[in-house]
Amino acid sequence: MNLTQAIRRQNLEDIEVQATRVAGMMAAIRSAMLPPTAAKSAPSMSISQLAQLCQVDKTKITYRVKRGDLPAGTMVGNKRVWSMEETQEWVRAFRADHLRPNDAVGTTITVANFKGGVAKTTTAVALSQGLSLRGHKVLLLDLDPQGSATTLFGVLPDAEVEVENTAMPLFSGEHADLSYAIRKTYWPSVDLICAAPLLFGAEFVLPARQSSDPGFEFWRVLDRGLDQARAEYDVIVIDTPPALSYVTINALMAADGVIMPVPPSALDFASSAQFWDLFSDLCNQLIRARGQDKTFEFIDVLLSRVESSDAASSVVRQWVIEAYGDKVLPIEIPKTAVTSSASAEFGTVYDVPKGSMNAKTFSRARDAYDRMVELVEQQVEAVWASQLENGDE
Repeated sequence: MNLTQAIRRQNLEDIEVQATRVAGMMAAIRSAMLPPTAAKSAPSMSISQLAQLCQVDKTKITYRVKRGDLPAGTMVGNKRVWSMEETQEWVRAFRADHLRPNDAVGTTITVANFKGGVAKTTTAVALSQGLSLRGHKVLLLDLDPQGSATTLFGVLPDAEVEVENTAMPLFSGEHADLSYAIRKTYWPSVDLICAAPLLFGAEFVLPARQSSDPGFEFWRVLDRGLDQARAEYDVIVIDTPPALSYVTINALMAADGVIMPVPPSALDFASSAQFWDLFSDLCNQLIRARGQDKTFEFIDVLLSRVESSDAASSVVRQWVIEAYGDKVLPIEIPKTAVTSSASAEFGTVYDVPKGSMNAKTFSRARDAYDRMVELVEQQVEAVWASQLENGDE
């Protein structure tokens, strides 16, 4: 075979056929994963899990069941289980001191990184689920045109998401806020704004609007578009594209806090350095040049996909700690079979039923995510406290 024979030319029609075939496979895979109605459901909770979430002894749960002022759950065999919605009702009753005060508004958290494959989407979705398990009402805004977070909620971006289900009409100026796009999900207390490939259009629409109107501030569109949602939700979590795009800049400008997942690899560390360097330059051009400023209540660096047995990652881990100091959360998300399996089945560690895999491996992954959620919640509560303090002043 000569080199000419080895060439396999593909024209646009071939690529279209390929796209159709892959989309068909995705639909078939999802149908197999989510039979028979292709609808996901949140896991139920045992009495032990409910007691842990409420931070009380199991006897306290038994007592309140007898009192009858909280959902009694359902008997399955000789065990009592609670649906996710019932669980959240219990948690809100026992964790009232941790919930958003009436005079505070929702906190916006943007999960961002320049690079793909760093567990950005998994972090955003798991954080949303974990915060809801602690009694909070969460809005997850998917701004990545790949729609990975949307897919994790059982919605296919290519087949089931229309432009009006995304943030695109906000960026184009058709709507002033995002309430039109909010949809319920299978996970109680977590609502979703979907993403789809058509969101790539925002990278053209926003600069075009800026060019036609010098007074237009493209980086403020999302921030203003979330004002109504901040009154309705305790936390808004934003999943961003793996690039410092016009959309990502909007997400960062709208954020009270930022979480950057960084695996302990040299390339990922270098990418994170580039991210902050470019973001700093852009802020100087867009914000400071106009006599304005931007304050983040917190910036967290989360070590993700950590393999404890990898000697090289230990070195990079030290780089991350030295470079980011107290911004590094005191928890590491391990790279384990449980997180890989959960992702393969369109879910996170919170979707995995207890007992479905090795208990030690499951606990290691679940405990890490629980700790991450706990640390983020503490910062969210501090933001609310600051809002109330400034309001009093």
